[in-house]
Amino acid sequence: MTVDTAAAPPGPAAAARRGVPVLAAGATFLAMLDATVANLAVPDLHTDFRDATLSGLTWVITLYAVLFAALLAPAGRLADIVGRRTLFQTGVGLFTLASLACAAAPNLPVLLATRGLQGAAAAAMIPASLALLLHDTPPERRAGAIGLWSAAGALAAAVGPGLGGVLVEAFGWRSLFVINVPVGAAMLLAGLRLPRAAARDGGLPDLAGSVLLGGGVGALALGVTQSGDWGWGDARTLGLLLGGAVLTALALWRSARHPVPALEISLWRTRSFALANAASFLYGTALYSWLLVGVLYLTGEWHYSILKAGFASTPGAFTATAAALVMGRLTGRIGVRPAVTGGALVMVASGIWVLATLPSEPHFLTLWLPVGLLVGTGMGMLTTGTATAAALSVGPQRFAGATGLNTTARQLGGALGVAVLAALLPDAAEHDDYIAVYLFCTLAIAAAAVVGLLLTVRAPRPAAETTGK
Repeated sequence: MTVDTAAAPPGPAAAARRGVPVLAAGATFLAMLDATVANLAVPDLHTDFRDATLSGLTWVITLYAVLFAALLAPAGRLADIVGRRTLFQTGVGLFTLASLACAAAPNLPVLLATRGLQGAAAAAMIPASLALLLHDTPPERRAGAIGLWSAAGALAAAVGPGLGGVLVEAFGWRSLFVINVPVGAAMLLAGLRLPRAAARDGGLPDLAGSVLLGGGVGALALGVTQSGDWGWGDARTLGLLLGGAVLTALALWRSARHPVPALEISLWRTRSFALANAASFLYGTALYSWLLVGVLYLTGEWHYSILKAGFASTPGAFTATAAALVMGRLTGRIGVRPAVTGGALVMVASGIWVLATLPSEPHFLTLWLPVGLLVGTGMGMLTTGTATAAALSVGPQRFAGATGLNTTARQLGGALGVAVLAALLPDAAEHDDYIAVYLFCTLAIAAAAVVGLLLTVRAPRPAAETTGK
């Protein structure tokens, strides 16, 4: 008697794996959402914390961004060693608890401490989520999986300001963190069904090297971020930049010699991986400054309310999501170069359109909306292209580490872009000052297009295609 195994119902492990795309997309959505959702909450925070200074309140945003950038690379390395499921569950659980603590914070110091913890947890979620997604995905479908993951992050980053404005207006700033709790709890429960992956041999990554790396990247990100307030020549800015460079150099030195390094130096010897990170850095430089200058222009020149400006900046989120999904499917056949260079050129075209026609009076339907939809398309293509190039440049055992480094590059680029924006925009900004920022964004993304031309990564094709069957 024979058994029809094909008709047998799928086991729990197979059912759990089907839920991995949703969990991975949910993790990157939460992490990226909280990077932008609090941007419009500063006035409402000042109402509750009247003794706090404006610069002190902005640390609610800065601290998350700095810890997020600083710990991405060490978290990616840790996920490769201890297991993607373990780090994913730890990150989601810590993020959920930190969100609850943020919502209940009685004063600004507690809010800052819990917000920093939230940024650290987000850094764990990003590389672990993509590693989970890619590990059980057939090689020929990995580019599409990265497209889904990238689409969730692009959507979250773009809708964050608008969603944040609505929540703050209707329920107050604490609601920004309350919404994370039920979503995080559901993801944590669903994650319990994931198959546990075996940890790699060799023990934990070099602790001292990890501390040096996180401290170095954090100091660099903080120095660049605060240069707008302190000035590039300020002793604090120079101290952070110099100290960050020294700590990062020490981390690299230890990683080159340690048997289980905090950072796998060998990743950078892969040409495609190095180029993907260069493109991510330049993309982040343009992305974050573009998103911020848009809101500032709408409120400063067109006199939109903060809430209206947030909504006006949202339509691009939908084209970004659609473009990320489409490019995820196409990169398996055409490679990553069209996604990176094509997306960058779309953004360059958007920048040229703005530079040539940006009016002092509102022209939403004839300029802002079509430009927003166009630049969103470019952002979705670039987000998918750079993430795909970085992940597919390495083997499955290094997916998390590669993702962490690639996202770190984009976050550091974003910190630099915002710092340049602060240097170019005076307190009483005029039309030409905004034009200067858009010119900077256009030049940065044009450089990313040039880097993209050098990328040659192609996702593996299905066996039937490669063998001619």
